[in-house]
Amino acid sequence: MSEAHSQQHPYHLVDPSVWPLIGAISGGVLATGMVLFMHDITFVLLPIGAAMVITTMYAWWAQVINESKVGHHSPIVQIGLRYGMLLFIASEVMFFAAFFWAYFDAALFPDEAKQFLRVAATGGVWPPESIRTFDPFSLPFLNTLILLLSGCTVTWAHHALREGDRKGLVQGLGLTVALGVMFTAFQAYEYGHAAFGFRDNIYTSTFFMATGFHGFHVIVGTLFLIVCWFRAVRGDFTPQKHIGFEAAAWYWHFVDVVWLFLFTCVYWLGAGTPAAH
Repeated sequence: MSEAHSQQHPYHLVDPSVWPLIGAISGGVLATGMVLFMHDITFVLLPIGAAMVITTMYAWWAQVINESKVGHHSPIVQIGLRYGMLLFIASEVMFFAAFFWAYFDAALFPDEAKQFLRVAATGGVWPPESIRTFDPFSLPFLNTLILLLSGCTVTWAHHALREGDRKGLVQGLGLTVALGVMFTAFQAYEYGHAAFGFRDNIYTSTFFMATGFHGFHVIVGTLFLIVCWFRAVRGDFTPQKHIGFEAAAWYWHFVDVVWLFLFTCVYWLGAGTPAAH
């Protein structure tokens, strides 16, 4: 009788869960709260929606971790999880492609941007004549070095994990988290000392949208790695099973690559007259 009811395939048939429904409701509450907040109607719904989303993420992912611990994540299930993460990163690539498209469209055709987008005159040059940009080889270059170093430390952590070196894994993850926090702090300082505002013209809008969303992804990636650090300390990862860490490492490398494009195209090649220090 037990053989008749035993699983005869390597796939994981997920049990019915309430979390997809709760997650959809939470996302709707958060989106509604953001819209109401941006229109200066009410602030109350925004933190409620954020708390609901965070609670859903914690409970749902805890359920997935438990499924792994009890043996549901067979090798073929792990392949499916990897494919899912790769498709998610591919969608993120297209997300940033839209911002780069907007930036280069206005950069290559500044007069047309003025005509069709009804923005302030660019003077036929890019960046617009009135803009005092950041010196690319001051704080932006330092942030570039920080992110590149963080890519090395997360790779060190991954190598240590595969070799069964738990101490090296914890140390590498800890350094990566520290570097991620450092990058965010420097970018916040940079924004606070910008010589232009978000609404000034098409350059400033595309600059803050592209670099700002990248900064948001750095924060998400840092939180992702913090969770992995706690799981590493707890001993959840093994050389054979560490999908959660791999997903975090892939995401972090994606953030690194996007920043290299931002630094090269927006900060360096798009540099105009640097603002005074």
